Amino acid sequence: MSSRTTHALGQFGCLTAVRQSIRLAILLASGLLPMAAKGQAANSPLPNGAHRDTVQRVCSSCHAVQMFTGRRMSKEAWGTTVSNMIARGAKINDDEFDQIVTYLSSTFPEGPGEVVTGITRPIPAGQAKPPRRRSLIDQAGSDDKQVVDEDLAALGKKVYIAQCITCHGTNARGSERGPDLVRSVLVLHDRYGSTIGPFLDQGHPKVKPVQLTKEEVVNLSHYLHQQIGDTLRTGPYNHALNILVGDPKAGKAYFEGAGGCAKCHSVTGDLAHIASKYAPFALQQKVVFPDNRAITKQGSVSRQIKVPTVTVTTHTGSKVTGVPTNIDDYNVSLRDAAGQYYSFTRSPDLKVEKNDPYAAHVALLDVYTDKDIHDVVSYLETLQ
Repeated sequence: MSSRTTHALGQFGCLTAVRQSIRLAILLASGLLPMAAKGQAANSPLPNGAHRDTVQRVCSSCHAVQMFTGRRMSKEAWGTTVSNMIARGAKINDDEFDQIVTYLSSTFPEGPGEVVTGITRPIPAGQAKPPRRRSLIDQAGSDDKQVVDEDLAALGKKVYIAQCITCHGTNARGSERGPDLVRSVLVLHDRYGSTIGPFLDQGHPKVKPVQLTKEEVVNLSHYLHQQIGDTLRTGPYNHALNILVGDPKAGKAYFEGAGGCAKCHSVTGDLAHIASKYAPFALQQKVVFPDNRAITKQGSVSRQIKVPTVTVTTHTGSKVTGVPTNIDDYNVSLRDAAGQYYSFTRSPDLKVEKNDPYAAHVALLDVYTDKDIHDVVSYLETLQ
């Protein structure tokens, strides 16, 4: 089973718990999952605001408050992030999606001078650079966690480029000539050059001793810790990149031919002017996972119209159809249109039919390539 198919099955909750457990174990083992600081529990309440209770109820079971406060994004970007959680198996209905995105975008909005979608908003000329606001993410980890100074990290980057980049790679993630410094225990334990400095003074194991001043060591330390932070969810690498890299002509050919998209969709009908409604990354999200919500360019929330249903036929021939609440190897449960709850034990005499309105999109997950996806999105982007 491909990773795309496994991803798509999240809508029925089949592998959600397993994936979350594995992901948590990996993060804990690698030391990349920030632990709550002393006096700041992982389940601390979120800041006051409309729909806070919804966010606390739906999201806090998997995410600590630091995961939100360390990020500031536009409403579109928050919408895409929440949609990604739905694609991974999160059970969020339309109203909850609207409330969560509204709360996050108003409580943790994109600010001037911050890198949010890959572009840094400039600070007007003559206006002093605002002091860096410490968020709860700064408090996550050990009591003596190093707080990165962005200005010193910029100076440290120059030191890194001059002394380290050849072996350790552009983003300190390592290469064939040198190890990954982001996962280095020595760097993780370092505080303002406390372990990096002595290591360099003793002589690099592969090259001659690196002669750096005390200030340069501290600056380098800030830069490396910055790279560690950027590798986590709170870093700029988690933001959407430019995805309009495909060939619109090839995308049109795939849309009308091999992809079979034209069998269900029309560029003059349901997809007319689709590019004027969604930003490129939201448009791609709708192509790959059309059952997910997205934020339009006007800031409204796309509503989910079609939902998967299941039809159960018993050994007597009676049928009941509704929205599944659970499907596994042993039981099937659902609610019908009137809200009535039904539960069945799986047996050879019980017939279960899944009715997925997006079955064609799910089937494509194992068929089309990344190039096909980029080509189709680039083509749809021409439908202004």
